[in-house]
Amino acid sequence: MNRIRRLVDDERVRFLFVGGINTVVGYGLFVALDLSVGHWIGYLGCLYLSYVLGVTSAFFLHRRITFRAQAAEGSQWLAFLRFSSVYVVTLVINTIGLPLLVELAHLTPIGAQAIMVVVATLISYVGHKYFSFRRSTPGVQPTEATKTVPSPETATDGSSAT
Repeated sequence: MNRIRRLVDDERVRFLFVGGINTVVGYGLFVALDLSVGHWIGYLGCLYLSYVLGVTSAFFLHRRITFRAQAAEGSQWLAFLRFSSVYVVTLVINTIGLPLLVELAHLTPIGAQAIMVVVATLISYVGHKYFSFRRSTPGVQPTEATKTVPSPETATDGSSAT
C-alpha cells in the first residue's frame, strides 16, 4: 500500500496517468475526425478541433488530479488562459510538424499525429509545471528595499560635496 501511495503522491506519475487519458481521448478525437470529416476539413482542421476539445478536458483533469490546484489559488479563467497558452505553443509546433511528417516524410496523418503527440506531451509537462500551475513558495516574502545610499553629490552630513 505504501508503494501505491508513493506513486499517487508523485506528480510525474499523476501527469502520466492524466496525460495518458487525455492523450487517448485527444488522439481518438483526431482519428475520429480524420476518418469522418477529414476529407472536408483536412487533417489540420481535425487537429484544431481535437485540440479545442482536448485542452478543455485536460485543464480540469490536470488542475485537480495532476497538480492538485485549488480553485481559491486564483481565477479559473486566468488559470485556463495560462493553461491554454502552453497548448498554443504545442499547437504551433504540431501545426509545423504534422505537415512536415505528412508531406515530406509521407506518413499518414494518423501516424504522423502519433509522433507529434509524444513531442507535445514533453513540452506540455514542462509548461504546465513551471507556468500553468506553478505555485508561489509559501513563506517567501519579497525583499525589502535597502537603505538609501547618499549620492556622490551629497555629503553624509547633508551638505553639498561641491
